[in-house]
Amino acid sequence: MEAPEAPPEAPLFTDIAEGPPGGRALWLRAADGVRLRAGLWATAPRGTVLLFPGRTEVIEKYGPVARDLAAAGWGTLTLDWRGQGLSDRLGPDPSLGHVARFADYQRDVAALTEAAQRLALPRPWVLLAHSMGGCIGLRALTEGLPVAAAGFAAPMWGLSLPAHSRLAVRAAGRLGRLGHRPVPGERSDFALADTSFDDNMVTTDAGRFSFMQAQVLRHPELALGAPTLGWLAAALSEMAALARLPSPALPVHTAVGSREKIVDPAAIAARMARWPGAGFDTLPGAEHELMMEADAHRNRFLAAVLALFDSARA
Repeated sequence: MEAPEAPPEAPLFTDIAEGPPGGRALWLRAADGVRLRAGLWATAPRGTVLLFPGRTEVIEKYGPVARDLAAAGWGTLTLDWRGQGLSDRLGPDPSLGHVARFADYQRDVAALTEAAQRLALPRPWVLLAHSMGGCIGLRALTEGLPVAAAGFAAPMWGLSLPAHSRLAVRAAGRLGRLGHRPVPGERSDFALADTSFDDNMVTTDAGRFSFMQAQVLRHPELALGAPTLGWLAAALSEMAALARLPSPALPVHTAVGSREKIVDPAAIAARMARWPGAGFDTLPGAEHELMMEADAHRNRFLAAVLALFDSARA
């Protein structure tokens, strides 16, 4: 039997990624025809981490994380979700983050796992997910994602939203043409490029904040602006649906920062309270992006996740 054909090569901006040697990017095609960019680093003997990033995030942002995973013996396969990065942008304004249904992200998950199979990536596979990736990842686990364990960093299982945003979403539901408009109060361009460190809500580490800023300044084609009302409506619907489901029977570790301002810590705590045997950690002083945080927070989270992955491997 002939070996399956490898996915075609895609651009990987190694000048900003700071990943382990040998990284490459690949073009994938979801079942509905959407073109996706995947990133692969350091296929390693201990297994493969399927890394699900958050909204606005891109492959290159996780180069340092892939480097740390490689040092621990794990390979990394990740992607730009549909509507962001170099994957196909959706909607009439490509600067806005849009998706019609959160179920569509599961097409991206299917394309990624199919690529992992075609590339014969070492098993076990494990899941590492951040923010929106945690919402997509939880749904994928309930639908049988073939992983041995999962780590979640500030998963988007609820959102801290002002009242005017929820009102706007309800209005968009009545007037479908509003679905492609940006959420009120959010910038249609990408705020990270000119946000000061003192005003950011994602990390307490100035160096890593500068790293994230430099990426979109050097390659503005990677940047993404505000979510659309349609995206927010789909996200709220998906989070409500997931909250009604039981927790998957899978070893898991989840962490959230005590200074979290983007996702809802109460929703995370509620899920973890009904996930038997799961590890749950609140990192004092940490903000939203735990893997882009100060070393004390970042190392604590990654150490716990790697210990879980190694135990699942055993």
